[in-house]
Amino acid sequence: MQIRFGRRKVSTKPIIAIWKRSLERLLDFYDHKRGSLATFFPKLFLFFIALNTACYWLAMITAYPTEAFGDERAHYFLLQFPVGFLGALFDSLSFFITVHIARRALKTTSPISYLAHLSVDLIIAIIATWWVLFVFSISGWLVSLVQQNPESLVDRAFVYEERLVDALEDPTSSHNLKNIYFGTVMGISAMLPTLTHLYLSGQSVLAYLNKSVRRWQR
Repeated sequence: MQIRFGRRKVSTKPIIAIWKRSLERLLDFYDHKRGSLATFFPKLFLFFIALNTACYWLAMITAYPTEAFGDERAHYFLLQFPVGFLGALFDSLSFFITVHIARRALKTTSPISYLAHLSVDLIIAIIATWWVLFVFSISGWLVSLVQQNPESLVDRAFVYEERLVDALEDPTSSHNLKNIYFGTVMGISAMLPTLTHLYLSGQSVLAYLNKSVRRWQR
């Protein structure tokens, strides 16, 4: 397997080898710092609750400030709690799946197999899009019960599904751009594994190019 830099074709094997070493060091750091699962998991879960809640308010304040502080501010204030909890539930599960996949990827012997293992995180990121829709559907329904103004869960799910379809069909409209931005911010926590792999892969390419340049200059 090769990639092209200008006119030069470069084998991916040394790049993958550097990437693997970086990933292995990251997993070793995780194993060293994690401690027992009984104490680590609550910390991880609380971290993801805080992250999802922070992303929720960042998205609300920057995309829908009028709604966040308008007549329905009590609704949006209550919404943060189930959103943070349900988001953390998904992120915590995907975290351990990512770690398991990374360990299996390190045992692979071919670049294609290695990349195939890590591409599972892209699938998790796609699933996260539907999870966000589920989270806001169920969260809005729960808040409506608390506020003694019950709504249909099916109707709420249909509304969010329609917004997603509309955004895919016409992504450039101002309203849909806001929805896409909102969903992207809410998906930051779910994108962390993918972003980590992208960072390590980019770092590996730069390290390989740096070594190659120094070798060519000799």
